[in-house]
Amino acid sequence: MLFASLSATRPERARLFAIAALAAIALTGCATQTASPVGPAAPVLAPGTQPGHPLTENKPTFLNMANIPADHTPVRVGVILPFNSGTPAVKALAAAMLKSAQMAMYDSGNKDIIIMTADEGATADSAAGAAVRLMDQGAEIIVGPLYAASVRAIAHETRDRGVPVLSFSTDRSVAGDGIYLLGFLPEAETNRVVSYAIAHGHHKIAALVPSTAYGDVTLGTLRDTVKAGNAEMGEVVRFPATVDGILAPAATVAKPGDADALFLPQGGAILRAGAPALGTAGLDKDKVKLLGTSQWNEAVNSEAPSLYGAWFAGPDPKDDARFASKYRDAFGSNPPQLAGLAYDAVSLVAALAAKGEPYKRFTRAALADPNGFSGVDGIFRFGADGTAERGLAILSVGADGFHVEDPAPTTFVKPGS
Repeated sequence: MLFASLSATRPERARLFAIAALAAIALTGCATQTASPVGPAAPVLAPGTQPGHPLTENKPTFLNMANIPADHTPVRVGVILPFNSGTPAVKALAAAMLKSAQMAMYDSGNKDIIIMTADEGATADSAAGAAVRLMDQGAEIIVGPLYAASVRAIAHETRDRGVPVLSFSTDRSVAGDGIYLLGFLPEAETNRVVSYAIAHGHHKIAALVPSTAYGDVTLGTLRDTVKAGNAEMGEVVRFPATVDGILAPAATVAKPGDADALFLPQGGAILRAGAPALGTAGLDKDKVKLLGTSQWNEAVNSEAPSLYGAWFAGPDPKDDARFASKYRDAFGSNPPQLAGLAYDAVSLVAALAAKGEPYKRFTRAALADPNGFSGVDGIFRFGADGTAERGLAILSVGADGFHVEDPAPTTFVKPGS
């Protein structure tokens, strides 16, 4: 479910988004809105760090726009992303996420929101400096950064001023005390797909896991989930996260055994090299179910017969497809996988801004509403630790795309509660 719909014609949208792009890059802004929480009020969370220099009033030195009266307090939103990254793919991702934020602003119709941008840079100092500049311009909330190291770098300054951060990192170690992670956590995806497999008759699960931080996290969660489900761990084989590095380990773990599922938390070209290697080495897909995470969520995997029938956890493809269609209609290209997070972040800001007073609208209670929010990738809500709990579907890979084996929940309200 999307927060709003585009009603303008494509030429109108192209013109307005072009204007919005110039405005945002020049540290100006546009409007926004989101789905609002439904149900009982959120509990007041225990306070964390007490702000030493909180933003509490609209100052003349804060950034403003000509159409906003000086005595009116707009919603100033700082966006920190690696806009000037030396890596082309990362720079393109940052640009696409900004476009998605602009699309959310346009969808909302809220003319009170000003988006201010700053480059994340490549060092802790550059990220911290970006946050300070945006807060000096009056940012009440910060969207981004992308990387955990950057989140860690800005945390002291944002907590000192009581400015919450909606980050795109998936490293839960940086969350909490005003830092909220919008990203899809590998722990949640692993738990979802492994729990589903156990519930559907798979009781001994082997693993082929990259020797990366992501692999470490998913393997730890796999062990915990298997134990909680009274299942059994099979053989665990680690591999260097390269196309060549997965081949020999894949042959090792594919040897006939008594495991009835194999967990492979790896995506991209490495996945598409490793999966055929498993079959070549003798893995029988009819007896051993392949399991993965949302790193498998690439359309090109439907062209890999070695993955057909495998399960992975991720957002419902219908939700993702609607957002992708809107993005293509507006910008003429497909959005990268993380672009929807930027849309949700700015949309969430707008929803809360519409309900609260200046400098009191992004409270812990508001951000951690237990009923959650509906975004372009399904429902989500923030826990007391600042991480996002998301409604995930179980998807299977087929020649004609991904199929929903078990739908994502549409509410956090438990039946009978």
